[in-house]
Amino acid sequence: MDRATIDLPSRLLMSLKLWRNVKTWRVAFSGGLDSTVLLHLLVHLAKTTSLPELRAIHVHHGLQAAADAWPQHCLSVCDAWGVPLQVIRVQVRPGASLERAARDARYDAFDAATQAGDVLLTGQHRDDQAETLLFRLLRGAGVRGMAGMPGQRSLGRGHLLRPLLDVTRAELEAYAAEHGLSWIEDPTNEDRRFSRNYLRHQIFPELTERWPQATANMARSAAHLREAQGLLDELALIDLSAAQTVSDLPWLGVPSLELAPLALLSAARQRNALSHWLSPVTSLPDSDHWSGWDDLRDASGDARPIWRLADGELHRAGGRIWWLSGAWLRDPLASNEWLEQAKALTLPDNGVLTISGSVPNGPLQVRYREGGEVMYLPGRGHRDLKRLLNESAVPAFVRGRLPLLYQGEQLLAVANLRGLNGSDPHGWHLHWQPPTEDQGLS
Repeated sequence: MDRATIDLPSRLLMSLKLWRNVKTWRVAFSGGLDSTVLLHLLVHLAKTTSLPELRAIHVHHGLQAAADAWPQHCLSVCDAWGVPLQVIRVQVRPGASLERAARDARYDAFDAATQAGDVLLTGQHRDDQAETLLFRLLRGAGVRGMAGMPGQRSLGRGHLLRPLLDVTRAELEAYAAEHGLSWIEDPTNEDRRFSRNYLRHQIFPELTERWPQATANMARSAAHLREAQGLLDELALIDLSAAQTVSDLPWLGVPSLELAPLALLSAARQRNALSHWLSPVTSLPDSDHWSGWDDLRDASGDARPIWRLADGELHRAGGRIWWLSGAWLRDPLASNEWLEQAKALTLPDNGVLTISGSVPNGPLQVRYREGGEVMYLPGRGHRDLKRLLNESAVPAFVRGRLPLLYQGEQLLAVANLRGLNGSDPHGWHLHWQPPTEDQGLS
């Protein structure tokens, strides 16, 4: 038996030593070589070592007729090894890249199945890492992309681990042969129309014939780039710390940054800081296509620039940049009747409205600004609402959805704005909780 094959169980155990105290290890089990060897290793380690509970997950994409038999194969293997198996059937969305769509569907399923504190183990190996590096290089990826697959990252409420990234495919094949393992061979893995298959079958054999250590060296380069990305992340946190000041309207709950500290940075540091801030919530253009940021940053003071990204928009207002997504991008319903006995009013796509103190006499109605509104203020007389909003420095993206409380045709209150949000003599105030989403930003 090959020495590397003998060492494989101890190498795997070493890579997982920091995760021995979690409740469950879930194995992504496709039934292929990589996941079959990974699951077999863990099953046999569990016989002599105290490990977390083992469970397996098989994702059925339904993309080819041959795949219909794979769940039964995986079930037979798991039954024989005493591992509970969960089969998840997914719908792969049509798109330009079938590979990417299938991967997205698979990881969405993994995300949903991973419980708090659990880890999901996948079987990617060193050859996969080298393929990833070359594939991303050919696509013009930056440092983050060229860093390859991380050994661990967050997934749902738990973590994803790739404990075999320092193991070669040849080592996995040797282990499988030694233990008489059988596995599924996906017919599409031979289809060279798929980019990764082309690299695997056409390019890497030529590379490794000329440079036998190519995959090892490429995996080492990916590790160097991960370290470089770590330094860029640390620099981003330093740069963001100066811009993460509290806005004058903290009740908005909208992620924002002060623009001036960012504008002092070099263009590269601006892109690095913003990429770090926005990457949890949206995909970003490559470094050659950031003109939208330049336009937003350099627009005149009275402009209302917007940078539209894949999953939301970046707005500039009041010397800050604001990230808007979800309900913030949808127009709220025009008006809402407020029944006097109601303690709270849910506004479609616009949060919740409440009144503290004695509710004013009805009939009451919630409306949104259309232009030309006038409000009476004791001691100041009638004032244009536009001027009052200017005095309160309300950003343009808020003005169209800021709830206005009317009594008949009289504008009584503007939610949340001090001096405009109710009647101090009569002891009531209008409070608005804007729409909230898990935007992943702080």
